[in-house]
Amino acid sequence: MTTPTQTQPPFIPLRRSGWATRRTPLWVFAVLVVAAAGVFLVSLSHQPSPSQRASDLAAYFRDVKGGIGSCAAGLQDSESAYGQVLAGDTAHAKTARSIFTFGANNCTLAGNQALTDFAGYQVTEVLAHFNLDAADNDVITWSFDSTAVQQDMRAVLDATTPADRVTAQAALKAAITKLDAQRAALDAIWTAAKKAAGATAPIPALPA
Repeated sequence: MTTPTQTQPPFIPLRRSGWATRRTPLWVFAVLVVAAAGVFLVSLSHQPSPSQRASDLAAYFRDVKGGIGSCAAGLQDSESAYGQVLAGDTAHAKTARSIFTFGANNCTLAGNQALTDFAGYQVTEVLAHFNLDAADNDVITWSFDSTAVQQDMRAVLDATTPADRVTAQAALKAAITKLDAQRAALDAIWTAAKKAAGATAPIPALPA
């Protein structure tokens, strides 16, 4: 019995896809290079000059003074009145209490429109990297701490027993320590910004 002859299909080498490989035209790369250069040049043109940074920072300091100024002035008045009473001017005690009450209220958002306006303050783009947004929040915190200090001053004068007076004085001392720490934090941010901007404008002076 004869075994049938097996035939195999002829070997055909595999070929790559018939689709032609498209290369990116050189002009596309040229366009991308020009676009990148344009973006770079635009970014350079938007870089603020040293004089612009200094000018914007000076304007910012003025805005801070406008927002916190009356609160700070009221605290200074309270400190002066408190010192007079402690020095023995008891006749001034009634006036001092009124000064404390007014000053404390004037360092709240509800009692001071300028302070309320400053609470929504937006730092300019030129000054955005100077951490002034944090300083703005600290200004509001400082005003709240000022309210607490003036309320504690009144509590010292209102104390009717030695024990109450000691307690009130301890609370006042703690409030003043907190206020001074907040002022030191603000001074550090403002001083750093002033140095970085090369500005000569004085930083806002808050009562110690």
